[in-house]
Amino acid sequence: MTITPPLFATLYVALGGAVGSVLRYQTGRWMTAWLGPVPMGVFPWATLAVNTIGSLAMGLLAGILLRMGGDTDSWRLLVGVGLLGGFTTFSAFSLELAMLIQRGQLGLAGIYALLSLGLGVTGLIFGLTVSRIGA
Repeated sequence: MTITPPLFATLYVALGGAVGSVLRYQTGRWMTAWLGPVPMGVFPWATLAVNTIGSLAMGLLAGILLRMGGDTDSWRLLVGVGLLGGFTTFSAFSLELAMLIQRGQLGLAGIYALLSLGLGVTGLIFGLTVSRIGA
């Protein structure tokens, strides 16, 4: 496997991330137009959609890159880290969790899932709380 030079790696990630972020934003707009603002305000349909689509795409990408073998680093950076990272970070979490499960590391997979969810939500609540101090 050829390692992509740092400058090109950064450019691949930036380009993919920009496209992924725009796709995420447009998915939210499209779903609001499709479902209407009331259902979108009741349940995070757009986030669920991008997390599901992103996880599916990450699985497809990982499988394709494994089959391709050889020099896939630029594709991994552009699509996996950049585009899917900008679209949803949940796809990376899903891949890492699936890899732990496939390696038979069920205990670690459970710990990783619980810590990721628990610390993520705790961090968000803590950040919201801190940002409201003095407001």
